[in-house]
Amino acid sequence: MNQRNVNQLRSTPRWKTQLRTIIFGTDTAKGKLFDVCLLVAIVLSILIVMIDSIPTFHAKIGRELLILEWAFTILFTIEYILRIVSVSKPMRYIFSMMGIIDLLAILPMYLSIFFIGTQSLMVFRALRLLRVFRIFKLNHFIAEMNFLILAFLRSLKKISIFMLFVLTLVIILGSIMYVIESQTNGFDSIPDSIYWAIVTITTVGYGDITPITPMGKFVSSVIMLLGYSIIAVPTGIITSEMAALHRRRAEVFKTCSSCGKSSHASDAEFCSRCGQKLPDSI
Repeated sequence: MNQRNVNQLRSTPRWKTQLRTIIFGTDTAKGKLFDVCLLVAIVLSILIVMIDSIPTFHAKIGRELLILEWAFTILFTIEYILRIVSVSKPMRYIFSMMGIIDLLAILPMYLSIFFIGTQSLMVFRALRLLRVFRIFKLNHFIAEMNFLILAFLRSLKKISIFMLFVLTLVIILGSIMYVIESQTNGFDSIPDSIYWAIVTITTVGYGDITPITPMGKFVSSVIMLLGYSIIAVPTGIITSEMAALHRRRAEVFKTCSSCGKSSHASDAEFCSRCGQKLPDSI
């Protein structure tokens, strides 16, 4: 710890240090108790929002549920303010992922004062349950989640190109079906026909629009079969990126025994820094 950090700790009020330990310290007894109580409160508040959305319960105990919703909102607001007060760099917390989630947990209720129905958005509080990973030391799950996100981001360009192809395909197929069905049985316009093509190619098949001509049924059958292959393509793209990332993880490098430089490829024979021969064993 450098002198600057030491001076900062000394200048921090004791109450602020204790508050930060309770709110952010998962290794302490008080911190664990605080986090468990917080998770219970989050679950209860989500259940209240869900119950309030049921018409029969809303008619009978809507007032009581509203009071409880406000009680939890005030509780989470106090907790949010305490988090800001307890950290040394408030803006870093406010604009962090968890800080934004904490704000989204309380904002809908206050917006409901001006906009009717926005209190239903309080289901965003479910995102706060992500704290369970930190509380119960499940950080390796977060690492795996980041791995999946990275694989998806690396696949995004290829998937975007593929989706552009699919979009073009459904426009063409929808237009063809509009011509074949001649504005009958729901194919009243090209946009309606494109909607049908999307529903069919994704194998959803609502059945609100169906072809009745033999040629229309044939094209519909081809689109259905085509849909299975289209679903498989993005999965294959992401899987290949995941496999590539796994190979990079597993890649082993040689380290020079003379100068200590690492990151040499496994098939390298000499050190790129000092020219010393690298060991045969890795």
